[in-house]
Amino acid sequence: MTIFEVRERYLNFFKKHGHKIIPSSSLIPENDPTTLFTSSGMQPLVPYLLGEEHPKGVRLANSQMCFRAEDVDEIGDNRHTTFFEMLGNWSLGDYFKKEQLPWVFEFLTNKDEGLGLDPARIYVTVFSGDKESDMPTDTESVDIWKKLFLEKGIDAKLVTLDTEKHGGEVGMQGGRIFAYGAKKNWWSRSGMPNNMPEGEPGGPDSEIFYDFGTEHNNSFGEKCHPNCDCGRFIEIGNSVFMQYVKRNGTFSELPKKNVDFGGGLERLTAVSNNEPDIFLNNVFRDALHILEYNSGKKYSEQSEAVIRSFRIILDHMRATSFMIAGGITPSNTEQGYVLRRLIRRSIREADKLGIKEAVLAEVSAVYGKSYAKEYPFVSESENKIREEITAEEAKFRKTLTQGLREFEKYAKHSTPDIDAEVVFRLYTSYGFPIELTEEMARERGMSIDMEAVHAKMKEHRDKSRAGAEQKFKGGLADGGKETTMLHTCTHLMLAGLRKYLGKDVHQAGSNITAERLRFDFTHHEKVSREILDNVEKYVNEAIEEDAPVILEQIPKESAKDEGVEGSFWEKYPDVVNVYTIKSNDGVVYSKELCGGPHVENTKMIHDTGKHFKITKESSSSAGVRRIKAVLIKD
Repeated sequence: MTIFEVRERYLNFFKKHGHKIIPSSSLIPENDPTTLFTSSGMQPLVPYLLGEEHPKGVRLANSQMCFRAEDVDEIGDNRHTTFFEMLGNWSLGDYFKKEQLPWVFEFLTNKDEGLGLDPARIYVTVFSGDKESDMPTDTESVDIWKKLFLEKGIDAKLVTLDTEKHGGEVGMQGGRIFAYGAKKNWWSRSGMPNNMPEGEPGGPDSEIFYDFGTEHNNSFGEKCHPNCDCGRFIEIGNSVFMQYVKRNGTFSELPKKNVDFGGGLERLTAVSNNEPDIFLNNVFRDALHILEYNSGKKYSEQSEAVIRSFRIILDHMRATSFMIAGGITPSNTEQGYVLRRLIRRSIREADKLGIKEAVLAEVSAVYGKSYAKEYPFVSESENKIREEITAEEAKFRKTLTQGLREFEKYAKHSTPDIDAEVVFRLYTSYGFPIELTEEMARERGMSIDMEAVHAKMKEHRDKSRAGAEQKFKGGLADGGKETTMLHTCTHLMLAGLRKYLGKDVHQAGSNITAERLRFDFTHHEKVSREILDNVEKYVNEAIEEDAPVILEQIPKESAKDEGVEGSFWEKYPDVVNVYTIKSNDGVVYSKELCGGPHVENTKMIHDTGKHFKITKESSSSAGVRRIKAVLIKD
């Protein structure tokens, strides 16, 4: 089956069980300073799992775009990717374990409406309990799984392992259901049960694994078990049961319990074809052909080290395409830094494959075509993706050549440890990325004192960037009054820019703190001071009007039809928040799609005695300009 068929089957299956299908949120979280990327299907739904009512009801399902930067160093094996889609279904206080586990098992094993997996290849884990917090074993899930397996003619034995280390020591022991402790089979936002603060919900989870039946690799432990990383087992889904709440130091059952299921689409597709290598899924096929042609190497005939280079490029270029299409551009900070690292790492791996020409833009372009139906915003951004990757590749190839030459000089004469001063010099003199030096050293069995490197980098930054602005994780830094006022001003400023520069101007990103706003927008040339002054005047007029800020919740398609301004439409739900800033005599200053927060009336800004001032306009990237602005008193 293809990825598209698996996704469609999953969503249709849960639609038949009363779930409303909701769209994927953006890879970039809306106004969330705690994280750079959306990394799970649960993340955009946390407010609803904590009690807020969802406009679509209590049964939801979707396929969520995700990106996990922490997985970058793991890319190269047959099952990890940075970008992936997470199939998910949720119950918001509706059904619970006795519905969830049979439904998931049916989807996995049903040939007509599901994946048709052999149930003898399926193994599951449950929560074994936690003595420190007096939490019991999840016997209810055990009983449900035993019944489900028995219906397939399988006597499912329960084996308690508690830890991965224990599993590596004692092995499978004929088990089908495996009980692990809180480190593996408990979910809360703060980790282990004892770490949970007052009022925090949490609960056990139940993971599902597929057995490829491959030979165990003893380097991952003496014996194999479902949570072993040797490659025999692959996790394909996890049902989280938000069952408990912590109050007065003890746990009690929640009156309304929630279910959150997440299953990796790429992994589910791979197991549906009994293929351990997810990079042989259909979405990677055309990109792989380009790399094979340009390298003169056939993927299936190479050593594991060479295959690793193929996989890194395939993964990183897919992630790059979605990130650029979502509004991220290569830079030295935040999401842009992660994107730049993906591109630069891919360039080096192409170099290792013997590909000396610039082909990454061509590789990335095929992903837009592969996902054209499900995510048309990627194919619509093809020119932008090509431009950004081509420019980054041209810029970095010179750095790569110089840096590799210098690294080899140092590596040839070094002890097993490479001095931190060498790493620092490669970075400051040649622009050679520190993580790339670290990776190359690791490949040669050499080590680097990274604490010493970071200390040198901090000293360098303190000298060269004294007084630099505070670094935040994207969106709004906080929900305080000053930040909220500047956020409202951002809407007014965008409306002013569109008035004086034209309707082709759209938001391309923002970062707002209590001290200033930073705003990226689409425009091909420098904006004159005259235009900036007019935009300032437009914003200040709206502030002086004491204009109310009106919130409406309307269908997304209606908002589009009405010409409501908005960027990244694909990340919003079917019912959206539209904020209109309108004077009492009917003058509309701004009407825009947004997740908030805003002032209720521009009078809140006016009463501070401050006015809006644009302090700087500059280039952010090709076709994108950046404005910095503040609220200051006369």
